[in-house]
Amino acid sequence: MPRLEIADDGFRLDDRPFRILSGGLHYFRVHPGQWADRLRKARLLGLNTVETYVPWNLHAPRPGAFRLDGGLDLPRFLDLADAEGLHVLLRPGPYICAEWEGGGLPAWLLADDDIVLRSRDPRFLDAVDEHFAALLPPLKPYLATEGGPVIAVQLENEYGAHGDDPRYLADLARLLRAHGVDVPLFTCDQPGDLARGGLDGVLRTVNLGSRVAAGLDALRRAQPAGPLMCSEFWIGWFDRWGGVHTTRDVADAAADLDRLLAAGASVNLYMFHGGTNFGFTNGANDKGTYRPTVTSYDYDALLDEAGDPTPKYEAFRGVIARHAPVPDEPVPAPAPKLTPVVVALDSCGALLDQSALHGPAVRAERPLSMERLGQTFGFVRYETALPEPGPALLRFGEVRDRAQVFVDGRPAGVLERENHEHALTLHVPRSGARLTVLVENQGRVNYGPGIHDRKGLLGRTTANGTELTDWTSSPLPLDTLDGLVLAPAAPLVGPAFHRGTVDLPRPADAHLALDGWTKGHAWINGFPLGRYWSRGPQTTLYVPAPVLLPGRNEITVLELHASTTRTVELRGRPDLGPTED
Repeated sequence: MPRLEIADDGFRLDDRPFRILSGGLHYFRVHPGQWADRLRKARLLGLNTVETYVPWNLHAPRPGAFRLDGGLDLPRFLDLADAEGLHVLLRPGPYICAEWEGGGLPAWLLADDDIVLRSRDPRFLDAVDEHFAALLPPLKPYLATEGGPVIAVQLENEYGAHGDDPRYLADLARLLRAHGVDVPLFTCDQPGDLARGGLDGVLRTVNLGSRVAAGLDALRRAQPAGPLMCSEFWIGWFDRWGGVHTTRDVADAAADLDRLLAAGASVNLYMFHGGTNFGFTNGANDKGTYRPTVTSYDYDALLDEAGDPTPKYEAFRGVIARHAPVPDEPVPAPAPKLTPVVVALDSCGALLDQSALHGPAVRAERPLSMERLGQTFGFVRYETALPEPGPALLRFGEVRDRAQVFVDGRPAGVLERENHEHALTLHVPRSGARLTVLVENQGRVNYGPGIHDRKGLLGRTTANGTELTDWTSSPLPLDTLDGLVLAPAAPLVGPAFHRGTVDLPRPADAHLALDGWTKGHAWINGFPLGRYWSRGPQTTLYVPAPVLLPGRNEITVLELHASTTRTVELRGRPDLGPTED
């Protein structure tokens, strides 16, 4: 495959002028059985390139561990892109933002209390070196210099919004080169951060969603010669729990794309296809108030969460056709959808009774953070004894992120980081009553200084001013449901699992509706669909067709509170919530 060259007057490929027409498509947000479909639709749009981040925290779930299989089989994704005739822009971080848990940085880094992420801290750089040593050699055959589809690799990600140490960027560039990356490198930053986020000798690119002329002018001032490129042209946005479903006007987005292309710029559409934050992988933002991101990463993209072309797809295809060749093939039709079916969940089991799902209880004077327990996702169960009966004012140092409090197994209250809650009053029925606190990680902060986001109960916990000590901390990662014990029973008040089965004649894309349920998580055939929450905006969870089976399918719901129903529904249409007027 031809090699990309960076010339004063633009990109060149095989010694010919070349414009990158790319679309964001994160393999880790799409079921691997659907990668080929999404890549084909990228080519049919008129794109010649796709872009993907690489989530360090999924590929290296523990220190010294590395995965490159199943839904993380990046070489297979690159093979499929190559087969479709698409180039690839690879963005390996180590930090990726992406509204992804912790910005892709593994939680185990935070087990060191004073580590400084995204810096020259030797502990951080040594971990990056080890990660690149595992990730990059298997990708060497996929670099354009080896005949593969990867034409360029991004250095860090919007670093100018975080810091201004070019030595750190130089260290990362050295590590990329040392581990075999010999294609061009590039950085990306918003217009006001281009000077801080760049590195001499590395191509600068700009990220923007509007004000195209001003953004390109800022890029040209920071980089007087070389290609003009927008590495993230934001055509939509992400949603947060308790907000609305964000959309962008089709005509407005298409007009700005036309302006970019008319200026001769290369572009990466963010996102071409957003996909889904399956399981516990959503990120969060914290600009004074913690705001977790929802499960759907639909992003109002060109392909919706189920991979179907939207009106924006057709509008953008028309714009691209004015500037570059577009395949003479029709726009793909929507994929088949499941006929609606109601499913009864008639087996139950209390979460706190599921000993097979708990990790070993660790005893310490104070509650231990998730990171100290070697845990990334899920919940931690904390327990201690309350000293004396009567009314008690319970105060926690910090709740990260949502705590359900129980006394002798009875619910006593909920504390939410999002609402800056640290204390509650409760009644202690007897001396030595058991205090249980179930804390949910709702997503580590993925942007800004808050990325040092440790989870669990942090600091001192007091009852009526006296510190509570002698705690046990038990991990509940819920990375598998193996060993879950349920039985037919009357519905339980949460936290509790509910399970039912449904027979389907054939698999098809679907959306799981949880009307009447409050907050929790859902799985189908053991596949983690993600979080649901009645506060919205989204009220359905996307179910990829490859997750379903012809015949019997098993649906499991972890409800943290209570429901008004014992049924869920598989539907053909999503509900991502109301939009702003």
